[in-house]
Amino acid sequence: MSRRQVNPIARRFADSSSLPVSSSLHQKSRSSPLLSVGLILVGAFLLIGYSYSNSGSNSDREALSRDGGDTSCTSEVLRAIPLLRKVYGESMRKVLHVGPDTCAVVSNLLKEEDIEAWGVEPYDLEDSNDNCKNLVRKGIVRVADIKFNLPYKEKSFSLVIVSDALDYLSPKYLNKTLPELARVSEDGLVLFAGYPGQRAKGAELSKFGRPAKLRSQSWWIRYFVQTGLQENDSVNKKFEQALIKKSYKPSCQIFHLNPAH
Repeated sequence: MSRRQVNPIARRFADSSSLPVSSSLHQKSRSSPLLSVGLILVGAFLLIGYSYSNSGSNSDREALSRDGGDTSCTSEVLRAIPLLRKVYGESMRKVLHVGPDTCAVVSNLLKEEDIEAWGVEPYDLEDSNDNCKNLVRKGIVRVADIKFNLPYKEKSFSLVIVSDALDYLSPKYLNKTLPELARVSEDGLVLFAGYPGQRAKGAELSKFGRPAKLRSQSWWIRYFVQTGLQENDSVNKKFEQALIKKSYKPSCQIFHLNPAH
């Protein structure tokens, strides 16, 4: 039996065709360590950038002693103070803030020129700093249950601001508390309320004893009508214009009400 000869050209082609594959494997094996090092460096830069971006917001969070999260309407009050002052003008000469972390709000208001600031903390003060203890000692901040009458005379304050407090009250107590807040105000009442769908943190639930009941804008408007409170249309317009001018989108609902008298 005669052997079949192999075409030398075909053999050379077959041998040569295998060379690129072999060389590419060697190139991959040599480049893979470099690729791994590159990926590690990129990951390290991303982690450093993320840590710096978070550290930039820590100063804002530290302004509040306990929650300070995105759902905190008290932190919204701190951001809105310049706009409120611009809209209310002289009506911010004597301000009462009602809500948790009122020491932070009062301290910021006292930095403003020609503003007297007072506060009501609806819940027991725990782990308060020296500044807050000093405000309580001077009687500027009081701890009081807002489900009962406030320890102030009628029209004691030119403006009353409330945040992170009414969301935890049932309609039964709202019927007493909201008119009481309007009673001690001479020029108006500013209400900061959470949006439906926002969640309170676990620390808030244990502190307040119940989850926040966040109501819609239409619910609040109906409630104002039922309780005889009226929104301040002129201030609403001024505030909306100020928000647009500053490209400021609040994370909480803000209502401006007329006083009860």
